[in-house]
Amino acid sequence: MFERVAVIGLGLIGGSIGLAVAEHLPGVATTGYDVDPAVRRRAAERGLAGTICDAPAEAVREADLVILCVPVGAMREAAGEIAGALKPGALVSDVGSSKRSITRALTEALPGQPVIPAHPVAGTEHSGPDAGFATLFHHRWCILTPPAGADPALVTQLASFWRALGSRVEVMDAEHHDLVLAVTSHIPHLIAYTIVGTASDLEEVTRGEVIKYSAGGFRDFTRIAASDPTMWRDVFLANRDAVLEMLERFLADLEGMREAIKAGDGDTMFDLFARTRAIRRGIIELGQDDARPDFGRADHG
Repeated sequence: MFERVAVIGLGLIGGSIGLAVAEHLPGVATTGYDVDPAVRRRAAERGLAGTICDAPAEAVREADLVILCVPVGAMREAAGEIAGALKPGALVSDVGSSKRSITRALTEALPGQPVIPAHPVAGTEHSGPDAGFATLFHHRWCILTPPAGADPALVTQLASFWRALGSRVEVMDAEHHDLVLAVTSHIPHLIAYTIVGTASDLEEVTRGEVIKYSAGGFRDFTRIAASDPTMWRDVFLANRDAVLEMLERFLADLEGMREAIKAGDGDTMFDLFARTRAIRRGIIELGQDDARPDFGRADHG
């Protein structure tokens, strides 16, 4: 196991990593840094890392593993800031959700340094240093996307680290990851942001009515649409090709449903709805969601 871990970026994911290491790997020393001084102060108060540093170079100087937990669009800059301070052989990883662009940014910014990108598929709609918690990664997938030529021993070591934090680990190539996440994460977020925006723009329905009469489905869209706007802007820009490919497929399917409704084709609608119920059952069986009403939330409204 790594002896010293540095976390750059102390929001939901970075803070949760620090807390999870403290809980599950108490022998591992952690350092942390965030570009925002207010975040650093709050991170110190919450103990999001053993030592909160005032400079990124200071945080990574002795680290065996450095995890960049910054927005996708800031990865290259963050890597450049630590390039001269890394120990030879120190592994650099990340938590971003678009792996091709991040792999390119990190390998170009850190020539000669081992880089193995990762994506813990976990999160909430909350962000910032108060959002993190130690069990965030329990029973959630962490996908590793090692570039060609990556040291298999380091891949194994990084996988062991994430398993120690409670994750299930999968390894795949970056291009396949980006296609999978485009349809399972990025397009759903795009739909959520768009439908909530549509509701807020309706002239014949007041915003107060949208809020007051929101049914369960719309409430779930608003939860997703409350996610960090900076992070998601960067995700869509960084994973543009895969998102556009999946978006074209979705729009074609949506047009098919529009035509079925227009034609009164109940059989087509029923077949799709029956098929998608099976997907939901599979997600619950894998332990990736809660079968209780309203996703197990206490307030059912």
